[in-house]
Amino acid sequence: MGNKTALHQWHCDNNAKLVDFSNWDMPINYGSQLQEHHAVRQAAGMFDVSHMTVVDITGDDATVYLQKLLANDVARIAQVPGKALYSAMLNEHGGVLDDLIVYRTEHGYRTVVNCATRAQDLSWLQQHSSGFDVVIRERDELAMIAVQGPQAIERVKQVVDTAAAAVIAQCDVFFSATVDEVFFARTGYTGEDGLEIILPSSQAVVLWEALFANGVVPCGLGARDTLRLEAGMNLYGHEMDETVSPLVANMAWTIAWAPETRDFIGRSAIESQRSAGVDTQLVGLVMEAKGVLRAGQSVVLPGASAGRGEITSGTFSPTLGKSIAMARVPAGIGDYCDVEIRHKRIRVNVVKPCFVRNGRSLID
Repeated sequence: MGNKTALHQWHCDNNAKLVDFSNWDMPINYGSQLQEHHAVRQAAGMFDVSHMTVVDITGDDATVYLQKLLANDVARIAQVPGKALYSAMLNEHGGVLDDLIVYRTEHGYRTVVNCATRAQDLSWLQQHSSGFDVVIRERDELAMIAVQGPQAIERVKQVVDTAAAAVIAQCDVFFSATVDEVFFARTGYTGEDGLEIILPSSQAVVLWEALFANGVVPCGLGARDTLRLEAGMNLYGHEMDETVSPLVANMAWTIAWAPETRDFIGRSAIESQRSAGVDTQLVGLVMEAKGVLRAGQSVVLPGASAGRGEITSGTFSPTLGKSIAMARVPAGIGDYCDVEIRHKRIRVNVVKPCFVRNGRSLID
């Protein structure tokens, strides 16, 4: 038996198929994963993501502490209440310990990190807090619900009180706001607009049921994965991990190189990598033939000196009606390559690793 969220009984009562996800009992679907996927692309779906780890960081040195811990620079949001920032937390060798979102709050910062790396992240945060006036507090009493899709914000506004609805209406993309004890963030992991709502666990079922009654479709981790892959969003342990540099995980844009005096953990290592140049890159693959691309399948480049790569994530795209993948391959790959599927090589097209955003195809 794994850890259970505040919504666990609701999932059981509503025919969710539960799976073990990093020691949490989580719904993978409630029947049709395909319908759940389309609900998010076309209207509104909701996910119980209470397995994610919420950590609040406060204290006089909160900003300089996070400037040391993160590859992106929280000084960019320090004077902007509610602003969110996406970043990697690196080890000394430049590998990605985790990717996370950090929000500027009234008293400091709120971070949301992956549950699979929870113990490692909390240990790392504490280990590097020495010498800083900071308080690191895991908020395990909170639940988290993600409501995503083109109708998501309106559906949420219709079930919350007037004050919360007014705040949500004014919340820009990658901003957050708190009303009473409820934290609303206009962020997500699906390639659609929407909100991630962090609230006391005691209030989670009431909000979830109100959203359900208002037509928001409950969705499991299966649809969450196909949605994020269509959107070209990395998954820890697949596109990145502690052995993978952000420079080869399409995360170079999250690194704040200026000011040069900011010596964040891992900076020296990735500066050396940037100077030397990297020999692999993360690309998108699209297969027109029948079949499904899967993580771990081998990628073969064309030519006499053909190199090899590997698919990091792959699936059938419900939105596009064809199989897609992200793959780590030798730098300089051309417009096509082969993927080995059951001892056969299948030709696939190489594209930018982002396939769908806001319900619209981004591939030709």
